[in-house]
Amino acid sequence: MNVIVIFDKNLEKTLMCKRTKEPYMGMYNLVGGKIEKENDGLNEAYRELAEETNIKKEDIDLIYFMNLIYVKWNKKLEVYYGILNKDVTLIEEVNKLEWVPINDNFFDMSKYAGEGNIGHIIEEIKIDLSK
Repeated sequence: MNVIVIFDKNLEKTLMCKRTKEPYMGMYNLVGGKIEKENDGLNEAYRELAEETNIKKEDIDLIYFMNLIYVKWNKKLEVYYGILNKDVTLIEEVNKLEWVPINDNFFDMSKYAGEGNIGHIIEEIKIDLSK
């Protein structure tokens, strides 16, 4: 699976989807999805991003940033991020899309999915961007 952290071109907001089904129904989550086995992760990240948001490859350069591996469940989560290079018109696939201020409390587990992982991911990306 993959998740993609998208920042607006001014690095003031990040894109979230509001889940319409379980798990995490009604909570904010990162965009992303399942990686099809015949494709590589980066191409799958771009595919998911276009499907879920209408953000195309020419709108953003994605960076393969980290993996979260859940050994017990044999699950790997690939994390990508990118900064938009222009304003885009979002088109929602299933989940509602919303821009959230980059300094929101992404560790708020009553608002954000992933048991704190979104907060961890975004804080690590902020450290990377500050270098």
